[in-house]
Amino acid sequence: MEPVAVQTLDDRPSSRGAARTKAVAVARKTGWDLLLVCVALYIATAVGRIHEVFPILLPLKLTLLSAVLSIGLCLLQQRGQRRLTLVRSRTTTWLIALVCWGALTVPGALHQGLAFQTWSDFARTAVMFAVLVASVRSTRDVERLILVYFAVTVVYVAVVISRFKMGSGANWRLGDLYTYDANDLATLIATAMPFGLYFVLADRRLGVRLLALTGLGLLAVGLIRSGSRGGFLAFLAVTAFVLLFVTTIPVRSRVAGLIVIIAIVSGTASDKYWSQMQTIVHYKQDYNMTSDVGRVKIWKRGIGYMLDRPLFGVGMRNFQVAEGTISPRARLRDRGVGVWWGAAHNTYVQAGAELGVPGVLIFLTMLGTAFYSLCRVARRALRANPAGNDMSRLAQSLMAALIGFTVGAIFLSLAYSDMLYTLLALSVSLAKIARSDAARPVPAVAVD
Repeated sequence: MEPVAVQTLDDRPSSRGAARTKAVAVARKTGWDLLLVCVALYIATAVGRIHEVFPILLPLKLTLLSAVLSIGLCLLQQRGQRRLTLVRSRTTTWLIALVCWGALTVPGALHQGLAFQTWSDFARTAVMFAVLVASVRSTRDVERLILVYFAVTVVYVAVVISRFKMGSGANWRLGDLYTYDANDLATLIATAMPFGLYFVLADRRLGVRLLALTGLGLLAVGLIRSGSRGGFLAFLAVTAFVLLFVTTIPVRSRVAGLIVIIAIVSGTASDKYWSQMQTIVHYKQDYNMTSDVGRVKIWKRGIGYMLDRPLFGVGMRNFQVAEGTISPRARLRDRGVGVWWGAAHNTYVQAGAELGVPGVLIFLTMLGTAFYSLCRVARRALRANPAGNDMSRLAQSLMAALIGFTVGAIFLSLAYSDMLYTLLALSVSLAKIARSDAARPVPAVAVD
């Protein structure tokens, strides 16, 4: 009988071994190249602020240089996985919608110059989002870029721990740092920790695992030194997600890794830190509940700005202008009382107040589509290989990172931050690779 070629999935050990060998060969073929290096440098500067950590790099204008080179190289390499047409996704669509809506808010902004400058920076962020997604050719590329994200966060934390000394009394926690304040830093740490855990528990190279474990220890110390309650809640959310939903890593490994981190946190935290964390539960007397410049009253005023200007809001990055000019407290200036031009301290309130009701709905939908796409990638990858694989582990790690951001963002103004849009770009990149793998035809197998 003549052999007949049929389209079938073979899950025998030999087939899985061949697939793994092929994946390794593809990874070697698609190693680091100039475009990926430029994108990694952009992440190191835009997220890790590496040029501010090491001021000797400031004259090089690395953020601008890496962005220009990345865009140019991306346009010159429009083939294969790097075609810009593959950047299309629901998340990308909603990001474009957010950029367009932000432009519409500029004419009616309280401070049009500030709104336009913010929109210009945000448009650049959106362009780099597309370049990052386009630059990724394989799952291995996603791994490389999340390793960069994790590594530059560790470097940032290590430098601030060594340079910013803390004492007793009011100086018990980190203060103003490089671009980030202590609360921003805590959220950045919460988003980077899942990536470190990924390399500790999933990477086969002992050296990488040991370095990642050391990095996680430094991040845990940085989280404590920040003294951030929002960062602590983000850390708890990431921990709960990893323990309950990261099914691609054995339960024993998950528990062991998190025990190490918790042990470091417990061993380095001061009594002042735990007293600060207790205010999360005993919150009624906290200044955030009682003061006019506390978070709760700021949030209420922010919702008021959104309701007063439901269509276009007060303009991008204009929340502080609203606090100083149109808020009820602004009338205190007539009596010679100083008015605090404070930030929103809540990303979702910020988006609603500055971009109006349509803007905050677009923003939330954008986040939701990223979570949904990662859920689909993880689910389909696990269905194809119930033992778990790199793609599903990456998807669940990115979901954990986004959860860290969404919880930390409740207490911070990060609607236009590079931190968020880098995470979204990595999520869309992984979904792009998953779509490509799903569309690839199954090889024919001869059957006698």
